[in-house]
Amino acid sequence: PRNGFIPEPPRRPVDVIYLCSPNNPTGAAATREQLEAWVRYALEHKAVILFDAAYEAYITDPALPHSIFEIPGARECAIEFRSFSKNGGFTGVRCAYTVLPKSLCARAGNDSHPLHALWLRRTTTKFNGVSYITQRGAQALYSPEGKAQVRALVRHYLDNAKVLREGARKAGLKVFGGINAPYIWVRTPRGITSWQAFDKILNEANVVITPGSGFGSLGEGYFRISAFNSRANAEEVAARLQTLAW
Repeated sequence: PRNGFIPEPPRRPVDVIYLCSPNNPTGAAATREQLEAWVRYALEHKAVILFDAAYEAYITDPALPHSIFEIPGARECAIEFRSFSKNGGFTGVRCAYTVLPKSLCARAGNDSHPLHALWLRRTTTKFNGVSYITQRGAQALYSPEGKAQVRALVRHYLDNAKVLREGARKAGLKVFGGINAPYIWVRTPRGITSWQAFDKILNEANVVITPGSGFGSLGEGYFRISAFNSRANAEEVAARLQTLAW
Protein backbone atom coordinates (compact mmCIF):
# COMPACT_ATOMS: atom_id res chain seq x y z
CA PRO A 1 0.00 0.00 0.00
CA ARG A 2 2.95 2.38 0.50
CA ASN A 3 3.47 2.66 -3.27
CA GLY A 4 -0.15 2.23 -4.30
CA PHE A 5 0.50 -1.40 -5.27
CA ILE A 6 2.56 -0.31 -8.28
CA PRO A 7 5.87 -2.24 -8.29
CA GLU A 8 9.07 -0.24 -8.34
CA PRO A 9 12.14 -1.16 -10.41
CA PRO A 10 14.51 -3.41 -8.43
CA ARG A 11 17.97 -2.39 -7.35
CA ARG A 12 19.57 -5.32 -9.17
CA PRO A 13 19.53 -6.36 -12.83
CA VAL A 14 16.82 -8.74 -14.02
CA ASP A 15 16.20 -10.22 -17.47
CA VAL A 16 12.39 -10.35 -17.69
CA ILE A 17 9.78 -8.07 -16.09
CA TYR A 18 6.05 -8.77 -15.84
CA LEU A 19 3.75 -5.78 -15.31
CA CYS A 20 -0.07 -5.82 -15.25
CA SER A 21 -1.79 -2.43 -15.42
CA PRO A 22 -4.60 -1.92 -14.57
CA ASN A 23 -3.73 -4.65 -12.14
CA ASN A 24 -5.48 -7.84 -11.22
CA PRO A 25 -6.07 -8.24 -8.27
CA THR A 26 -5.27 -4.84 -6.73
CA GLY A 27 -7.05 -2.58 -9.23
CA ALA A 28 -4.04 -0.25 -9.31
CA ALA A 29 -3.09 1.51 -12.57
CA ALA A 30 0.41 2.77 -13.32
CA THR A 31 1.02 6.43 -14.10
CA ARG A 32 3.04 7.60 -17.09
CA GLU A 33 5.94 8.48 -14.79
CA GLN A 34 5.93 5.02 -13.23
CA LEU A 35 5.99 3.31 -16.63
CA GLU A 36 8.73 5.67 -17.80
CA ALA A 37 10.85 4.51 -14.84
CA TRP A 38 10.34 0.87 -15.86
CA VAL A 39 11.21 1.55 -19.50
CA ARG A 40 14.39 3.39 -18.46
CA TYR A 41 15.31 0.46 -16.24
CA ALA A 42 14.65 -2.10 -18.98
CA LEU A 43 16.69 -0.19 -21.54
CA GLU A 44 19.56 0.26 -19.08
CA HIS A 45 19.68 -3.42 -18.08
CA LYS A 46 18.66 -4.83 -21.48
CA ALA A 47 15.61 -6.45 -19.91
CA VAL A 48 12.32 -7.37 -21.62
CA ILE A 49 9.02 -6.06 -20.21
CA LEU A 50 5.97 -8.31 -20.58
CA PHE A 51 3.13 -5.79 -20.27
CA ASP A 52 -0.31 -7.21 -19.52
CA ALA A 53 -2.92 -4.64 -20.62
CA ALA A 54 -5.96 -6.93 -20.46
CA TYR A 55 -7.92 -4.31 -18.48
CA GLU A 56 -6.86 -1.13 -20.28
CA ALA A 57 -10.45 -0.41 -21.38
CA TYR A 58 -11.28 0.31 -17.74
CA ILE A 59 -8.90 3.26 -17.44
CA THR A 60 -11.00 6.38 -16.82
CA ASP A 61 -8.25 8.84 -15.90
CA PRO A 62 -7.12 10.59 -19.12
CA ALA A 63 -3.66 11.10 -17.64
CA LEU A 64 -3.01 7.36 -17.38
CA PRO A 65 -1.46 5.53 -20.36
CA HIS A 66 -3.43 2.71 -21.95
CA SER A 67 -0.37 1.08 -23.50
CA ILE A 68 3.31 0.65 -22.63
CA PHE A 69 4.03 1.84 -26.18
CA GLU A 70 2.89 5.33 -25.24
CA ILE A 71 6.24 5.53 -23.42
CA PRO A 72 9.26 6.55 -25.55
CA GLY A 73 11.74 3.69 -25.86
CA ALA A 74 9.20 0.95 -25.09
CA ARG A 75 9.36 -0.44 -28.63
CA GLU A 76 12.94 -1.48 -27.88
CA CYS A 77 12.17 -3.30 -24.63
CA ALA A 78 8.49 -4.30 -24.30
CA ILE A 79 5.92 -6.87 -25.42
CA GLU A 80 2.25 -6.08 -24.79
CA PHE A 81 -0.69 -8.46 -24.33
CA ARG A 82 -4.29 -7.46 -25.03
CA SER A 83 -7.45 -9.45 -24.38
CA PHE A 84 -11.09 -9.32 -25.45
CA SER A 85 -12.18 -11.17 -22.31
CA LYS A 86 -13.19 -8.27 -20.10
CA ASN A 87 -14.04 -5.51 -22.58
CA GLY A 88 -16.06 -7.61 -25.03
CA GLY A 89 -17.36 -10.31 -22.70
CA PHE A 90 -15.13 -12.95 -24.31
CA THR A 91 -14.18 -14.70 -21.06
CA GLY A 92 -14.00 -18.42 -21.83
CA VAL A 93 -13.82 -17.79 -25.59
CA ARG A 94 -10.12 -17.04 -25.11
CA CYS A 95 -9.37 -14.43 -27.72
CA ALA A 96 -6.38 -12.15 -27.30
CA TYR A 97 -3.42 -10.75 -29.19
CA THR A 98 0.24 -9.93 -28.63
CA VAL A 99 2.13 -6.85 -29.84
CA LEU A 100 5.83 -7.57 -30.39
CA PRO A 101 7.73 -4.78 -32.18
CA LYS A 102 10.30 -5.76 -34.78
CA SER A 103 12.72 -3.37 -33.07
CA LEU A 104 12.75 -5.48 -29.88
CA CYS A 105 15.89 -7.51 -29.20
CA ALA A 106 16.78 -9.82 -26.33
CA ARG A 107 20.20 -10.47 -24.87
CA ALA A 108 21.80 -13.92 -24.83
CA GLY A 109 25.20 -13.64 -23.24
CA ASN A 110 27.05 -10.96 -25.19
CA ASP A 111 24.80 -11.35 -28.23
CA SER A 112 21.56 -9.54 -29.05
CA HIS A 113 18.81 -11.20 -31.09
CA PRO A 114 15.59 -9.81 -32.63
CA LEU A 115 12.60 -11.50 -31.04
CA HIS A 116 9.91 -10.87 -33.66
CA ALA A 117 11.08 -13.59 -36.09
CA LEU A 118 11.51 -16.09 -33.25
CA TRP A 119 8.03 -15.34 -31.92
CA LEU A 120 6.52 -15.69 -35.40
CA ARG A 121 8.28 -19.01 -35.97
CA ARG A 122 7.16 -20.40 -32.61
CA THR A 123 3.57 -19.20 -33.00
CA THR A 124 3.08 -20.47 -36.54
CA THR A 125 4.62 -23.82 -35.56
CA LYS A 126 2.62 -24.44 -32.40
CA PHE A 127 -0.62 -22.51 -32.90
CA ASN A 128 -3.05 -22.02 -35.80
CA GLY A 129 -5.01 -19.22 -34.14
CA VAL A 130 -8.45 -19.08 -32.58
CA SER A 131 -11.48 -20.31 -34.50
CA TYR A 132 -12.85 -18.28 -37.40
CA ILE A 133 -16.18 -17.62 -35.66
CA THR A 134 -14.28 -16.25 -32.65
CA GLN A 135 -12.22 -13.98 -34.89
CA ARG A 136 -15.39 -12.65 -36.50
CA GLY A 137 -16.78 -11.95 -33.04
CA ALA A 138 -13.63 -10.03 -32.16
CA GLN A 139 -13.87 -8.14 -35.44
CA ALA A 140 -17.42 -7.07 -34.55
CA LEU A 141 -16.13 -5.30 -31.47
CA TYR A 142 -14.48 -2.76 -33.77
CA SER A 143 -17.68 -1.92 -35.65
CA PRO A 144 -19.55 1.27 -34.62
CA GLU A 145 -22.17 -0.86 -32.87
CA GLY A 146 -19.52 -3.02 -31.22
CA LYS A 147 -17.59 -0.03 -29.91
CA ALA A 148 -20.77 1.45 -28.43
CA GLN A 149 -21.64 -1.85 -26.75
CA VAL A 150 -18.13 -2.24 -25.35
CA ARG A 151 -18.27 1.27 -23.88
CA ALA A 152 -21.64 0.48 -22.31
CA LEU A 153 -20.40 -2.83 -20.89
CA VAL A 154 -17.26 -1.26 -19.42
CA ARG A 155 -19.31 1.58 -17.94
CA HIS A 156 -21.69 -0.94 -16.37
CA TYR A 157 -18.87 -2.83 -14.65
CA LEU A 158 -17.16 0.38 -13.51
CA ASP A 159 -20.44 1.56 -11.99
CA ASN A 160 -20.68 -1.82 -10.26
CA ALA A 161 -17.15 -1.28 -8.93
CA LYS A 162 -18.19 2.10 -7.55
CA VAL A 163 -21.17 0.53 -5.77
CA LEU A 164 -19.03 -2.25 -4.30
CA ARG A 165 -16.19 0.08 -3.35
CA GLU A 166 -18.58 2.39 -1.50
CA GLY A 167 -20.31 -0.56 0.19
CA ALA A 168 -17.02 -1.93 1.49
CA ARG A 169 -15.96 1.52 2.67
CA LYS A 170 -19.24 2.01 4.55
CA ALA A 171 -18.64 -1.37 6.16
CA GLY A 172 -15.52 0.14 7.72
CA LEU A 173 -13.05 -1.61 5.43
CA LYS A 174 -9.98 -0.07 3.80
CA VAL A 175 -10.41 -0.27 0.03
CA PHE A 176 -8.14 0.21 -2.99
CA GLY A 177 -8.75 0.06 -6.76
CA GLY A 178 -12.18 -0.01 -8.36
CA ILE A 179 -11.68 3.31 -10.18
CA ASN A 180 -9.54 2.48 -13.23
CA ALA A 181 -10.13 -1.26 -12.92
CA PRO A 182 -13.02 -3.70 -12.36
CA TYR A 183 -11.50 -5.03 -9.13
CA ILE A 184 -11.68 -3.78 -5.55
CA TRP A 185 -8.79 -4.75 -3.27
CA VAL A 186 -9.83 -4.76 0.38
CA ARG A 187 -7.67 -4.94 3.49
CA THR A 188 -8.91 -7.40 6.08
CA PRO A 189 -9.41 -6.08 9.60
CA ARG A 190 -6.35 -6.48 11.81
CA GLY A 191 -5.69 -10.05 12.89
CA ILE A 192 -7.97 -11.66 10.29
CA THR A 193 -6.41 -13.71 7.52
CA SER A 194 -7.69 -13.57 3.98
CA TRP A 195 -9.18 -17.06 4.25
CA GLN A 196 -10.85 -16.18 7.56
CA ALA A 197 -12.38 -13.17 5.81
CA PHE A 198 -13.51 -15.44 2.97
CA ASP A 199 -15.21 -17.82 5.42
CA LYS A 200 -16.91 -15.02 7.35
CA ILE A 201 -18.24 -13.26 4.25
CA LEU A 202 -19.40 -16.58 2.75
CA ASN A 203 -21.06 -17.93 5.91
CA GLU A 204 -22.55 -14.72 7.26
CA ALA A 205 -23.35 -12.77 4.08
CA ASN A 206 -23.62 -15.59 1.50
CA VAL A 207 -21.18 -13.70 -0.73
CA VAL A 208 -18.16 -15.19 -2.49
CA ILE A 209 -15.00 -13.07 -2.66
CA THR A 210 -11.42 -14.12 -3.48
CA PRO A 211 -8.89 -14.39 -0.63
CA GLY A 212 -5.76 -12.40 -1.31
CA SER A 213 -3.42 -15.25 -0.41
CA GLY A 214 -4.72 -17.04 -3.49
CA PHE A 215 -2.68 -14.55 -5.54
CA GLY A 216 0.51 -15.28 -3.60
CA SER A 217 1.92 -14.80 -0.12
CA LEU A 218 1.98 -11.00 -0.41
CA GLY A 219 -1.79 -11.03 -0.92
CA GLU A 220 -2.29 -12.17 2.65
CA GLY A 221 -4.31 -9.68 4.66
CA TYR A 222 -6.45 -8.66 1.67
CA PHE A 223 -9.32 -9.96 -0.43
CA ARG A 224 -10.60 -9.11 -3.91
CA ILE A 225 -14.14 -8.21 -4.93
CA SER A 226 -15.02 -8.46 -8.62
CA ALA A 227 -17.40 -6.05 -10.36
CA PHE A 228 -18.30 -8.58 -13.07
CA ASN A 229 -21.94 -9.11 -12.18
CA SER A 230 -25.38 -7.58 -12.52
CA ARG A 231 -26.20 -4.21 -10.94
CA ALA A 232 -28.78 -5.85 -8.67
CA ASN A 233 -26.21 -8.31 -7.36
CA ALA A 234 -23.58 -5.59 -6.87
CA GLU A 235 -26.04 -3.52 -4.84
CA GLU A 236 -27.05 -6.57 -2.80
CA VAL A 237 -23.41 -7.42 -2.05
CA ALA A 238 -22.70 -3.83 -1.00
CA ALA A 239 -25.64 -3.95 1.40
CA ARG A 240 -24.71 -7.35 2.83
CA LEU A 241 -21.11 -6.30 3.49
CA GLN A 242 -22.43 -3.53 5.73
CA THR A 243 -24.28 -6.06 7.91
CA LEU A 244 -21.08 -7.83 8.94
CA ALA A 245 -19.60 -7.21 12.38
CA TRP A 246 -15.82 -7.37 12.24
